[in-house]
Amino acid sequence: MTGFSILKMTLKMVLIFVVLLLVVGPLVGIVLWSFARIWYWPSPVPQEFTLRYWAEVFRQGRVLSSLILSLRIALITVGLSISVAIPAAYAFARYRLPAESVLLFLFLMPQAFPQLPVFINLARVFGKIGLRGNPWGIILAHTMASLVFSLWIITATFKSIPLDLEQAAQNLGASRFRAFWTITFPLGIPGIVAGAIHVFLWSMGEFNAAFFIGAPFIQTAPVLMYTASAGYNMQIASVIAIVLMVPSLLFMLVIEKFLKAEYIAGIGG
Repeated sequence: MTGFSILKMTLKMVLIFVVLLLVVGPLVGIVLWSFARIWYWPSPVPQEFTLRYWAEVFRQGRVLSSLILSLRIALITVGLSISVAIPAAYAFARYRLPAESVLLFLFLMPQAFPQLPVFINLARVFGKIGLRGNPWGIILAHTMASLVFSLWIITATFKSIPLDLEQAAQNLGASRFRAFWTITFPLGIPGIVAGAIHVFLWSMGEFNAAFFIGAPFIQTAPVLMYTASAGYNMQIASVIAIVLMVPSLLFMLVIEKFLKAEYIAGIGG
């Protein structure tokens, strides 16, 4: 083996180690903190381990209730966001709308500014109409902010589907809606599902809207995790973070199987 090959392999191993450190390192740290009873710097692992904080989190019951609440909010947000995004994305993909760029910019507006002042002002508005301290206020805020993700992804998906397929169906007697429902919609399902995943993951981890609109009456899992970490209880915050990841991972695994089935069906057809 030449000196150049050894140098190349060494650089590759260093690059892999750095990537693993950046991607996996924070997750490993969270897992270690959740079992740490005593952990002083500069030790790379805790000096003493315990299950006390896991038992404490589940004994209190607040984590499970806040996790269920976050799950409900995320699922309803996905339903509302996708329901609005599908017809809007189809219109953007298939028609020349007046002031199309302005409309797309309006959908982008909630994400174009820092989230903190946006949700603080939204909380003031919701307070006047009775939506502050109400789960529906958080759901509406999440839908408004996450709609841009689903809209842009689904619009790109519909634009990638040839218009000729719909026109051929209409020439054979299908209505415009039937052509969309039987051709464009099934072919666009992977993009729709990708948009749903993005919205779900964003809503499950969103903190600002849940805090300023829901607190102190509504406490989602991210708000509960923030409360624990603000009190310098890293063990409790780490346990909540791990529990919060479970529904997201399960959702992604289920959707991944669904996407594979769709692709296989498309190839078979």
